[in-house]
Amino acid sequence: MKIVDIRSRMLLAALLPMTLIALLLAGVFLVSRFDDIDEAHSQRARSLARQLATASEYGLFSANITHLQTIASGALRESDVRSVAIVNAQGQILVHAGKPGYTTPPILTRLESEIPYPEARTDLLVQPIAAMEVKLDDLFEAKATGAVVPSPLLGHVLIEFSRESLLQRERDILLVGLALTFGGWLFGGFLAVRLGRGVVHPILRVSSLIERIGRGELSARATVFPDDPLRDLQLGVNQMAERLESGRDELEQRIALATLELREKKEEAETATLAKSRFLAAASHDLRQPTHALGMFVARLAQLPHDAETRQLIGSLEASVLAMQDLLDGLLDISRLDAQAVQVQLRPFALADIFDQLHGGLTLTAVEKGLRLRVRPTTVWLMSDPTLLHRILLNLVSNALRYTRQGSVLVACRVAGDGQKARIEVWDSGIGIAPEHHQSIFKEFYQVANTERDRSKGLGLGLNIVERTARLLGHRLTLRSSLGLGTRFSIEVPLAPVGVSLEIPGAHEVKAIGDLAGLVVLVIEDDVLAREGLVSLLESWGCVVGSAEGLSTALQQLESGLVPDVIVSDYRLRDGENGIEVIDQLRLTAGRPITACLMSGDTDPILIQAAREAGLTLLPKPVRPAKLRSLIRRFAADIQIDGADLV
Repeated sequence: MKIVDIRSRMLLAALLPMTLIALLLAGVFLVSRFDDIDEAHSQRARSLARQLATASEYGLFSANITHLQTIASGALRESDVRSVAIVNAQGQILVHAGKPGYTTPPILTRLESEIPYPEARTDLLVQPIAAMEVKLDDLFEAKATGAVVPSPLLGHVLIEFSRESLLQRERDILLVGLALTFGGWLFGGFLAVRLGRGVVHPILRVSSLIERIGRGELSARATVFPDDPLRDLQLGVNQMAERLESGRDELEQRIALATLELREKKEEAETATLAKSRFLAAASHDLRQPTHALGMFVARLAQLPHDAETRQLIGSLEASVLAMQDLLDGLLDISRLDAQAVQVQLRPFALADIFDQLHGGLTLTAVEKGLRLRVRPTTVWLMSDPTLLHRILLNLVSNALRYTRQGSVLVACRVAGDGQKARIEVWDSGIGIAPEHHQSIFKEFYQVANTERDRSKGLGLGLNIVERTARLLGHRLTLRSSLGLGTRFSIEVPLAPVGVSLEIPGAHEVKAIGDLAGLVVLVIEDDVLAREGLVSLLESWGCVVGSAEGLSTALQQLESGLVPDVIVSDYRLRDGENGIEVIDQLRLTAGRPITACLMSGDTDPILIQAAREAGLTLLPKPVRPAKLRSLIRRFAADIQIDGADLV
């Protein structure tokens, strides 16, 4: 196909201009020749008509019909004459010869005329016949009259000429011109093909060589002939191939060296990453353990009677512990989002429940700052994950209260314009955010005006968690704020589908239990300080507490007669034991499903998934005493309900 394509293009390049020129010259020649033939035909016809008119003058003058008939019949012997008619001055036909091709007589005047009949392929010439007068004294008559008197009209000669011979000659000329043009075209094509072979074959050789080089055959070379018209080009292509081959070899060597270096760097990075991960995991666990124990001891310490100065010192200590716990909780949320360990559980729920939790949990904070927290009631039902949505709104409202000095914070919900979504909005009258910071505030640890890292202004993790959680849920989060004019955060959440049963999932309401006295709790913790702090705190709540550092000591507690209502176990225990296996073994030994929960300083997503699969609540260390107490209360309520059902 390539050879045919190149040759056809070269042949077309050679023949097209020649063909156009030949056709143009032939056209000009034929048109000129046709004009000449037509003009000669017309002149011959007019000349014959005039001769007949002159010869017929006497016959008309003398009314000699025989003479006129002889003239008309004699004219038919001329080629191309189809018919002849002689009429008198009144238009009456005196004689005619031949068969006329026209049916309508022409209009007769004193002027000669030529009338074409294309349908009959004839031309009708009308020649007037005037009497010739012999002037005896022209000079005298001209002076006497002062004007030339026209000769009297005797009649007309109508002679019809056929155009068949004219058309035949034109066709013959046209055929000869086309034959000459075609012959010249063939001759030119023959020459173009012969001359093109000397160019096509070298081009094909160069094209084939370039194609082979393009396929990676850099060792390919062209054979160069001395008389080759593309000799320089082929030499240049050969040199290019040599340079490419040399460059490829050098590049392959460099790539091999770079690959080896990258492999070594990768292995070093993987080793460093693994070491870092082990260090961070160990450091996180080791940091969470004493922080957890510290929180328990501070909570227990705050319950004891103290003087004002000591109570103030304990309050500061408790605030520091809470700040450290906030940082660890934020880092835990970030790590879970990074590891994609957060599982989304969509279901229909009433937004009013989340609004009630926000109002109840943050009203005291607002009052302490002299602010007004307004939460507008709503009856909207949404389709989302209520736990994750509550975390988003809690961060937004907490931020609004933190950065608002005076005024109020408003939480409201309205149905969006499309009727398919609800827009939850958090308004504040705080300091506002300049437009240049609207994108940056969603980055980790970014704070607009906290270069000194004042922990009272937050940690810079809340909005990052909000943005990533909203993206995980597929909810659109928008910000509108100006410096000094407050801020509005909006999040769009799909409405619950029509027809879906809008009922609260079957979980028992947590009953408020003011006293946990008599609740038997088994604490399993290998860290001495954490175990002592947790036991002391539970005993201060009125619980009967048994403690163990592993499975063997826990089994000893059961054998000694301890019947636990709740098991609180650390996950990572000594000798390779873990809390999930220990709880399973204790339940098997006791012969009943003892209510239990896990605590752990590990942030591994695999542990979170394992706890979920085991049906255990996982509390990340450091555990807030208030959160632990709330969980124990819920366990106690469930135990009371189960006991009532058995009765």
